[in-house]
Amino acid sequence: MNTVLWVAQGLLAVAFLAAGFAKATMKEEELPKKLPWTEDFPTPVVRLIGVFEILGALGLVLPMLLDVAPMLTPWAAVGLAVIQLGAAVTDARRGESQMIVVNLVLLALAVFVAVNRF
Repeated sequence: MNTVLWVAQGLLAVAFLAAGFAKATMKEEELPKKLPWTEDFPTPVVRLIGVFEILGALGLVLPMLLDVAPMLTPWAAVGLAVIQLGAAVTDARRGESQMIVVNLVLLALAVFVAVNRF
């Protein structure tokens, strides 16, 4: 089970690092072209979401890997699950049903990690 959890944590970390980095660094005029939902939010909020995703991704792996405050790992997973819940609501409101599936898969993985790491 530990191996399965590490694989899930790794997949989530890669996904959230990539997504968070894009949101945190992409040029403001490029955001709506690549991420249409960003039209509904001020740029500083999109950047903050990106930073939270990066921190959550690091929190999924580093505390347990370094054996420094490993209880942060399930809390990082909870935080990322909350972000995905918000993303699913936003996509549902915008009628972007194909993205809801992605949100729900990431949400399920994050909940799986959180529950099993607590």
